[in-house]
This record gives sequence, structure tokens and C-alpha cells, in this order.
Amino acid sequence: MLLTACSGGGETPASPAAAPTSNATSSAAPSPSPSSSPPPVSSSPPSTSAAPPVGSGKVVVLDPGHNGGNASNPAEINRKVPAGRGQTKPCNTTGTSTNAGYPEHAFTFAVAQEVGNALAAKGIKVVYTRQNDSGVGPCVDERAQIGNNANADAVVSIHADGSTSPTAHGFHVAYSAPPLNAAQGEPSLKLARTMRDGIRDDGFATSTYIGSAGLSPRNDLAGLNLSTRPSVLVECGNMRNADEAGQMSSAAGRAHYAQAIAKALEAYLASA
Repeated sequence: MLLTACSGGGETPASPAAAPTSNATSSAAPSPSPSSSPPPVSSSPPSTSAAPPVGSGKVVVLDPGHNGGNASNPAEINRKVPAGRGQTKPCNTTGTSTNAGYPEHAFTFAVAQEVGNALAAKGIKVVYTRQNDSGVGPCVDERAQIGNNANADAVVSIHADGSTSPTAHGFHVAYSAPPLNAAQGEPSLKLARTMRDGIRDDGFATSTYIGSAGLSPRNDLAGLNLSTRPSVLVECGNMRNADEAGQMSSAAGRAHYAQAIAKALEAYLASA
């Protein structure tokens, strides 16, 4: 089975565009002397009100790239669908894998689930473009429509690359450029920068071979072209690089990627 390298679906990068909790203290009360009266005791405790959840009212769509049943359904995933800018693309692709055979579709699904759990714990509504890792698709145009229909505050597609270049490593964040609507302009660029900064600040190196300083403007990715919500695609690293393959193949490594993406999303939502 031929697994395609993933750069948002195995496509070639386009030329860049211009780019409270309060700590209650306790102390023992002094014993009163025989001639003194004890201090008055309040009969009602101070009132408290619960703060709303951090992400109350926010919606995030998580799009784990590819799917586990794609490879065994070539006719379905190879059919052409709209990709924006007058283009068509295959419905979906199989994705890539590590040299040891750990597949991208399994990595992206596992990371998306961890990101979603972290966000949900903060009161953020999470919508996934696929519910398991054994199905086919959805097609790239359907994935974009899921984000649009959810009126998402942010859409993040999660992928990993498969470059065979011996020096290729690091993550990058792709965004639609030039923008086709208002959401693809400053909101998406801000999301891309916030995501890049968050992942980099969590200890991951930016890409040595795609984009510049971890950002990659693209005009050929259907999920970004067709989106009417702030959207980015995160290529978490190169699965053919031994070090990054080790991270992606381990539970601890996937948890690290998920932590970085979730924190970056929280930062974006807090400032949006």
C-alpha cells in the first residue's frame, strides 16, 4: 500500500503570499480573659458565585487528518471534489506513516481526542470532523463545511508530514492566502501566529523545509480555501524523521503535541 506524504493531504505547497480559587487562611482564635467578652460571630458566611467556564460559548472544530479506512476504499477517496479557487482535489488521501509503519491517521485522531478533552474541560464546545479511526473520509470539502456549519470560533486541522529529505524536520502552520473572505484574513492569520507561537514555546522546533518561521501561506488546501471561519492546518512534524517519529509514536509524545495545541487554542480564544 502506497502511503502519500502529507502536506495537508499530500499537496505541494504553493508560493507564499505576503504574508478563583482563594486560599482561605485559618488561625486559632485567642482565648478570652475572664473579664473580656468573646468576639461576635457572623451567622452567615460570605457569599460566593461560581465564575463561568473559561471557554463558555466558544466552539472549536478539530479535524484529524485522513482516516483509517481510506486506503481500502480508493474509488471513494480518489473521486474529485471542490477545493476552492476553481480547483478540484481528491476527496481525501491515505496520509503518511513513520518508517516503522505508525500511520498518520492514527496519530492525528489520537492527538485530536486529547486536544478536545482538554478544551472541553475548560467549557469549550468541541466538534470533530470524524468520530473514529476506521471510517472513510469525510472528503475535504465536507470537513470544511462541518466547521462552517458549527459557526466555529476556530478550526484546526491536525496532520503530520512525510518528507524523505534527510534534514527535514519541525512543525509548520498553514493558512489560506491570499484570503477569499474576511475570516481567512486577519482572524486566520492571528490563529496561525498564535498556534505557531504556542507550539514553539512548548518546545517544538519550527520547520526546516516548509514555510518560514513555522508559518506557511497556502492557496491549494481545500479545507482552508472553503472555510468561512478562522482556520489553520497544523503539520506537527515529519513522520520520516527519526526523532519526531519517536515522539509521534509514543503516548507521551502525542500528549505533548496535544498540550501545545490546546494551550495555543485557549490563548487564541481568550484574545479573539
